Amino acid sequence: MGISPRELLRTGEAVYRELGLAQRELSDEEIIKLMAEHPELLQRPIVERGGRAVLGRPTENIKALLDDA
Repeated sequence: MGISPRELLRTGEAVYRELGLAQRELSDEEIIKLMAEHPELLQRPIVERGGRAVLGRPTENIKALLDDA
């Protein structure tokens, strides 16, 4: 997808604020672990086609993925 795990975080979620993620310096591995523990932190949908994946918001990302096929 070409983006970091931090870019996949949903910053509007209550758990994001409760965990103080905006103020914390975390490794990619730590962020991924938190997303596994708290799936509501993960931006979605993620759409995969072939060897590529895109974040489904904005929807133009999905259209571009389908048009490139």
